[in-house]
Amino acid sequence: MPQNPVDFSPYLHFSRAEWCEYRQDAPLTLTEENLEKLHGQLETISMNEVVEIYLPLSRLLNFYVTATQSLHQATQTFLGHRQAKVPFILGVSGSVAVGKSLTSRVLQALLSRWPNHPHVAIVTTDGFLFPNTVLEKKQLMARKGFPESYDTEALVTFLQRLKSGETPLSVPMYSHRDYDIIPNQREEIHQPDIVIMEGLNILQPNVLVSDYIDFTIYVDAETAQIKEWFLKRFQLFCERAVKDKQSFFHQFTPLTPEEAYKFAERVWHETNEVNLLQNIFPYKNRADLMLYKSADHSVQTVSLRKL
Repeated sequence: MPQNPVDFSPYLHFSRAEWCEYRQDAPLTLTEENLEKLHGQLETISMNEVVEIYLPLSRLLNFYVTATQSLHQATQTFLGHRQAKVPFILGVSGSVAVGKSLTSRVLQALLSRWPNHPHVAIVTTDGFLFPNTVLEKKQLMARKGFPESYDTEALVTFLQRLKSGETPLSVPMYSHRDYDIIPNQREEIHQPDIVIMEGLNILQPNVLVSDYIDFTIYVDAETAQIKEWFLKRFQLFCERAVKDKQSFFHQFTPLTPEEAYKFAERVWHETNEVNLLQNIFPYKNRADLMLYKSADHSVQTVSLRKL
């Protein structure tokens, strides 16, 4: 009698329909009006997507957060004194233009509505990019988004202070409109229960960021599809910059649509695709959970790492 083949995959794989069943009694706490405020530059999200994908995910993450909080309480009981509050850090990684920001905002909205962790903050690693002036001096503008374009020391120091319970903390702010760090502006974070760390390279073992993250999510899609999303986003940025001379993208507005497309395609192939294939995609299997998107941005497959 033939035996079932042994599954050596480190992941459990779920279809959309299978994953949806794990919502169980998780309440829907978002309205259509809430969702509209979460939409991204190009990507929108339906209530159906929230119900079938993100509600089960928020339920799973709630279990993880609760278990981690209980572990900290057990340690405090053992030591006989109360330690500083330590936030749960959730990492969201994936390619440029794959939808990390929207995923992070939806999870922030859902997780902040669970009773035991109402304060959820989002921190993007974009804020730890070197300013353009520094990148130009280092001749790294063409490699913006690559690991060497970040102030990794500052990022790791921030995570160390975050995990030590220090508060308040402040992080640099990045502007996609300016394509640069905003000078003299920082965002303060006060005693968060959860911090969602969104970034391209957070799964890389040599960057050390992953050492401080409690749970990681990788947002995935076909490379050709991600390229199309990037090209559409570039086009949108250029359209919005027509009357905005301060925008970094205003310099591209004199280009014809064909010229702009070719330029953006070159940027994709010479920078973003190289970074994806060299520094991002190879480490996706270090994630605790993977969301695989189709052309309409809907998640069709979920993979959860086995314990």
